[in-house]
Amino acid sequence: MPIEHMADEYGRDARNRLADAADPSPDGAGAALESFYYALNNRDADALAQVWSNHPLAQLNNPVGGILRGGDAVTGLYRKIFTGPVRLWVRFADIVAYTGGEHAVFAGRETGEYTDPAGVAAPVAIRTSRYFRYEDGRWRQYHHHGSIDDPQMLAAYQLAISPP
Repeated sequence: MPIEHMADEYGRDARNRLADAADPSPDGAGAALESFYYALNNRDADALAQVWSNHPLAQLNNPVGGILRGGDAVTGLYRKIFTGPVRLWVRFADIVAYTGGEHAVFAGRETGEYTDPAGVAAPVAIRTSRYFRYEDGRWRQYHHHGSIDDPQMLAAYQLAISPP
């Protein structure tokens, strides 16, 4: 399984490369990854739904959703965020890619900013890993894990995204 430190970063300028995600090589996995960040940063729920697997055990572990299983639950959380008052953008960088066969894991750091419902901007920094699998002619995301180390940042982010 090749392991490489990627020079690529995916942020506000990420492109929708869903068509390229049909390539069974690691380049196709990278296209699916970039398409995810395009969808996230452009609040494109339809593109995001095409990146995530519909498998009932596809899983999202993040500071906002806790543990969610199933593509519908995952995309449902993102749709809620996209239609809510909070504006978020992130850049995924310092990426190490672990690729081989029909699997790819990308691990790195997300940094960015969100604007809370009151319009106040705040930074966000998340340790992130994303697992993709090539299946049925395209790469799809099956797992995401994200952690915010700073307890105050975590509490503020959770409150902004999911107010009581």
